[in-house]
Amino acid sequence: MSGRFRQWDNPQPEPDGRMFAPAAGRNIDPILAKLTKLHLPQGRALEIASGTGEHAARLADAFPGLQWQPTEIDQARMASIRAWVAHAGQPNLLPPVEMDATKPGWSLKHGPRDLIYLVNLLHLIPAPAAKNLLTELIQALAPDGMALLYGPFLRDGVPTSEGDARFHANLRAADPAIGYKDIDWVIASLKPRDVSVIDMPANNLLLVVT
Repeated sequence: MSGRFRQWDNPQPEPDGRMFAPAAGRNIDPILAKLTKLHLPQGRALEIASGTGEHAARLADAFPGLQWQPTEIDQARMASIRAWVAHAGQPNLLPPVEMDATKPGWSLKHGPRDLIYLVNLLHLIPAPAAKNLLTELIQALAPDGMALLYGPFLRDGVPTSEGDARFHANLRAADPAIGYKDIDWVIASLKPRDVSVIDMPANNLLLVVT
């Protein structure tokens, strides 16, 4: 998961080392509002590509029955996550570990997990990398576990708004290998798990994998 795939959101650290990403700040409240209505499992949670660490701090606080394990590959963001962990001081929020979820094999080391959480990554990586990630995700999920995937997707192969069409085109112009993934392709890649789709603000979707 090369750092070049994360160039679309490049926050700078505050004096205490924490980063604040505009996209993370916008989407955490709508996500949290939906998650509080779901019956989330208790136990071991794994966040894939935790970014700045903002979501990890908020969700560990909101769901004390989950031991939250952030992961990242980008070293600057790893430092931000550590700063968020120190700032939050929550006993169920663990220091980040380095993990590239686009590479085969990580499920053997990091599974089984009761909850897996992934936000705004699939459109920033190539389709083969996304396929690897989704394959490993279902292998890392405990039999009664749940995965939560949030982000923008194509529907029937096309974006659903002018803003999404522009962003998808910008991604493809920067790297033809990346861009929005079709929701049907993602659901098929998560078989044999069941997937429920929840509409979110700004044409995003929340996929609940059980």
